[in-house]
Amino acid sequence: MKGPAISAVRDNAAGAKPTADVDSVRYFGGQLRLIGGRFGVEVSLDRHTESLEALNRKFTETPIQVSLLLRKSGKVSPFVLGGPGWYRRKAEALNGLADLEVSTTEFGWHAGIGLEILPTSHFGIHGDYRYTFLDFGDDDDDAGGGGSFIGGLFPGHRGSMWTLGATFYF
Repeated sequence: MKGPAISAVRDNAAGAKPTADVDSVRYFGGQLRLIGGRFGVEVSLDRHTESLEALNRKFTETPIQVSLLLRKSGKVSPFVLGGPGWYRRKAEALNGLADLEVSTTEFGWHAGIGLEILPTSHFGIHGDYRYTFLDFGDDDDDAGGGGSFIGGLFPGHRGSMWTLGATFYF
């Protein structure tokens, strides 16, 4: 079972980004899902690029996530998902010195909820909302995460993302 996806990513830690100087913003991604009954595994890769001419910078974010899915069977299938993710960020100059490039890769856990609608037995449309960089209250973490919320019942997070896609079942 495979499915291409289109993703919109919002990084809560980055704050508001200027919109007047944005010359190009691009989002794209893809995923591979293997689903059998109530359980499934998904591997997804998204890419977000943003060029800011006024700053002479291009920013690229590439999250790679592996998720375990637990879902309800049927034509309308709600699901929960979660797993590890590797998040690569790169900043580079648009024109000029190549040594101005900076890149980092971070590891973090993600979790979310979603819904898949199956109009036919071979085609589905799905969407989900994921919290990224979950903070489970580890006091040794100096990354400045969002902390836990609702009295420590649920972990905090440093970002979130919407994912929309279509799945073709074989």
